[in-house]
Amino acid sequence: MPPDESTTVERADPGSPDDWLRYARSDLNLSREKSEGVLSETLCFHAQQAAEKAIKAVLLAEERSFPYTHDLQQLLERLPDKVTVPSSVQEAVELTKYAVLSRYPADLAPVDDEEHRRAVQWAEATVAWAEKHVDAVKERDDDG
Repeated sequence: MPPDESTTVERADPGSPDDWLRYARSDLNLSREKSEGVLSETLCFHAQQAAEKAIKAVLLAEERSFPYTHDLQQLLERLPDKVTVPSSVQEAVELTKYAVLSRYPADLAPVDDEEHRRAVQWAEATVAWAEKHVDAVKERDDDG
């Protein structure tokens, strides 16, 4: 059984930042795929997952570990002070509510089109920021 949200167990081999970004992009693509029979709540879950995996990519690029958590604020707080987090990414912490509540009936109010659009925008901003940051760290390391 996976650890609960408060557990700070860390992964033995968390993978590379590029691995995490690949999965973040996949979730981001899924979050955009409105089609018949697919709940907007499920799409917002994928938006949250995209943002979470993108932030974890930045943490790995900065050689920071992270706990098992879906809490985007908690993950952002683990970043070194030197990392600039744009307001659009800071706003994305609102996606945290979709990590669990959106997966089960009656736990979250129905998501309308505007809320879904906003969730995708936050996820897009977070993934774009993470991609740019990970690339900058690679360049910094290559120059170092």
